[in-house]
Amino acid sequence: MTKTLSLSTILILGMLFLLAGTAFANHTWGKYHWDLSTADTMANPLELRDNLTTSAWKASLAQASTDWNLSVIKNTVVPGTKNPQTCDPTIGSVEVCSAEYGDNGWLGIAQIWAYRGKDGHIAQAVTMLNDTYFALSKYNTQPWRDFVMCQEVGHTFGLGHQDENFGNTNLGSCMDYTNDPTGLLGTNGTSSNEHPNTHDYEMLDEIYAHINGTTSGGNDGGGKPDKGSGGGGKGKPNKASIDPATWGQAVAQDAQGKNSLYVRNLENGMVQITHVLWADNDGHEHTH
Repeated sequence: MTKTLSLSTILILGMLFLLAGTAFANHTWGKYHWDLSTADTMANPLELRDNLTTSAWKASLAQASTDWNLSVIKNTVVPGTKNPQTCDPTIGSVEVCSAEYGDNGWLGIAQIWAYRGKDGHIAQAVTMLNDTYFALSKYNTQPWRDFVMCQEVGHTFGLGHQDENFGNTNLGSCMDYTNDPTGLLGTNGTSSNEHPNTHDYEMLDEIYAHINGTTSGGNDGGGKPDKGSGGGGKGKPNKASIDPATWGQAVAQDAQGKNSLYVRNLENGMVQITHVLWADNDGHEHTH
């Protein structure tokens, strides 16, 4: 890695800054999407690989899978084989992991690796849930787990956030930041943010319309990559990372001023994008 930014990095940063400035009104995650049509995923659903440590997290993943299967991209939960602490990615799949990742400030992250170029095709993705914070009384509830799981899995399909202000009224979407996922405490209105809403499904319709609209009814050329070790080029496998210092350039901030989106160009022809959901400033975490 050089210290100067490449032209492709500058273009990616410009695109992501533009999206951040529009407050994710059309909350796509840049141009990134799987090169899969609905027909492709009906025949071979996108795998959400379960590397979770508790039954509570497994229940959250099952619910998220059911919810997102109402969209144009179909998925299935399968047993994972990765160490949750490292959560190494696998080409063509989403690795879903939980572990005690430490007092680093974040509840959950979603990372994707996409091939550099105009198409923005996702090669692999991971979701990591931080049990260090979900052991705290504030977050140790099923609604908080369901909210964070739903959001991070939604990111791996290509969605950004609908709103990044924790104090705003709930939009009824897990892609909306909130202090109260249930909507029962009266602080964020009365809507639950534990599931996707209609707008989330509509956005996925738009993201994948060009693939579903092809005359063959299939993908637009790339297809689902062969499953493998999670590497990509030059014999250097990609690795998930829990350390913000390794996530690359911060390109967007949430309403609290914390960096929420990072981009990093890799030497193997891919770009790594990281979405992060920070814990509240309650004295138990760092500020980034």
